[in-house]
Amino acid sequence: MSTLPAALRMVEVSGTEALWLLEGSTLGRLVYPQRDLTAVRPGHHTWEYGRLVVRTPAPAAAVPFDVTYHVDEIRAATGTGWSVTVAGPVDMITDPDEAAHYRRTLSGWTHGPHDNLLRLHPRTVSGFRLVRAVA
Repeated sequence: MSTLPAALRMVEVSGTEALWLLEGSTLGRLVYPQRDLTAVRPGHHTWEYGRLVVRTPAPAAAVPFDVTYHVDEIRAATGTGWSVTVAGPVDMITDPDEAAHYRRTLSGWTHGPHDNLLRLHPRTVSGFRLVRAVA
């Protein structure tokens, strides 16, 4: 016999806490429009110098100027956890030394035309926690 989880609610967190949660994770999803669809690609990330660096298998030509990056950690058993979304303009990291540094420090996918490094300059940061509702 299974029991239903207790009622949950979403609690918005500050931008500072959202960035703290983001810094404690390494895997997220890059979200951007591609033709008439929404593309979602996995990404490994790191937060450095007020910018989010993402290594993703998204084709460089397909990534627009503005993107959204989403990270979450939700426990399936309890339904509790958190979710953070960062949006803003991106640029490709093309400097060979900088790219080599991030290829060493961020795990990624097979090197090739779809293994790209992006630097996201956050314009908006939002997040929330999923917590048990208090009776």
